[in-house]
Order: sequence, then structure tokens, then C-alpha cells
Amino acid sequence: MVGAASEVYEPLNQHKPVARNIGIVDGPFEYLTTAGVRLPLPFTTRMTAVRLGNGDLFIHSPVAFEPALADHLQAMGTVRHLVSPNQFHYAHIGEWSRAFPGAVAWASPRARKRARSRGIDVHFDREIGIEPPEEWRAEIDQTAVPGGISGEIVFFHKESKTLILADTIINLELDMIRQPWRFAAKLTGMYYPRGQIFFGMRLPLLLHKRKTRAAVQKMLSWQQERIILSHGRWFDSNAGETLQRTFGWAL
Repeated sequence: MVGAASEVYEPLNQHKPVARNIGIVDGPFEYLTTAGVRLPLPFTTRMTAVRLGNGDLFIHSPVAFEPALADHLQAMGTVRHLVSPNQFHYAHIGEWSRAFPGAVAWASPRARKRARSRGIDVHFDREIGIEPPEEWRAEIDQTAVPGGISGEIVFFHKESKTLILADTIINLELDMIRQPWRFAAKLTGMYYPRGQIFFGMRLPLLLHKRKTRAAVQKMLSWQQERIILSHGRWFDSNAGETLQRTFGWAL
């Protein structure tokens, strides 16, 4: 069972401001599924919402659709961009697209193929890559972090100096997971308060060290003040130190 610490990120499905024009929504626990089998590994979910200058909302890694949450976001702006940062964080985009047919669903590399192979009902409108599109270029920068099948597009909200990640860094709170996953988190270092690079990305990052170095240098050039993660407790300070600690080997 998850345990009493499941209350750590409550209230769930509610927008929580982080800084001006950016906030997060902590969603319900979900489970890792491999080859159609649901593993007993609950993990926290989190999406990030950025309000652009024209009133459009950029929604990173949407959590499960919830009508009251959708109403609140709609009151903040126009739900316009539904963004899949990697080929794993797309499962709920279809739900949001059906509720907001005017929104653009953005596919990260290989997300379309994975969705088709898993029978997920989602229609992607456009592809997302290493360079930011015109729609948010002035306010959000981005780059690609290599990581094999776990590689992702990472984003930087300029106004709030916030780095937005999905799986690149994991910072699980150990009392929220049971054994043997708690032991695995400790063994890989992916636990609070320091967190670490997702273990599935580490070998590909080493094998593509030149691309890794370029991505890390770009992220550090942003001089971010905080790092929002999809899984575990996010870093509300010392963001530069966190990147130097986790990626210093690549520089």
C-alpha cells in the first residue's frame, strides 16, 4: 500500500501556483504497466501549466482528466497546448483533447508509435523537437536530453526561471512506496531529498555524451531557480546545484 504519506501532495487535481503564470497539478497515483501487466509500483503524477502572454495555456504531461480541474484551468486561460515530453507521458492527452477540441496535441519523438502499439486513443496534431515552436518560443525554451527510449524534451519557463522535467530526474519519497521498490529507489539514488537521473537513461546518456553535454550546458545557461519534476518532490530552490550534482560528469 502507499501509506499515510500519500497525503503529501494533496490536494490532488487542483491547480497550485508556483510563480507568476506557472503552476502545478498533482494527480492521483498511477501504476507502471509493462507488456500489459500492471506492476505493484505506485508513482505520483504531476502536470505543469504555463499561462502564455496571449492567454493560451501550455499543459505539460497532462494528468488524468477531471472536470472541475478543467473548469478551473479554462477560467485561467485557453487550454491550447497539450504537450507530451517523452514517449511515456501522453496517456491522458486524448481525454483533454476531446474536452478541448481546439487544443493542439504535441507528440514527442516516438510517442505516436508507442500510443498506436498500446491502443491508446489519442490523436496528435503536431510533432515537438529540440527547438521551441513559434507558439511559445518567446516565453518557453527547450532542448532534448538523450536517454534512449526514455529521452525527453525538457522545457524552461523564462519568466519564472523554472526548468520543467518529466523523467530525467526522479526524487521519490521512500515512505510513499513499498518494497522491493523502496530498496530499488535507494539503490539507484532516485530518492528525496537529493534525487538522481532516472536509471533507465544513464547508459544512453553515457553513450551519447556529446549530446548530453550540449543539453546540460544549455540547461545550465538558463540559470533556473527551481526544477519541477513529474515524479517525487520537486526542487523549489538550488536548481543549478542540483543539475551540477546530477550531470557534472558530462561537463
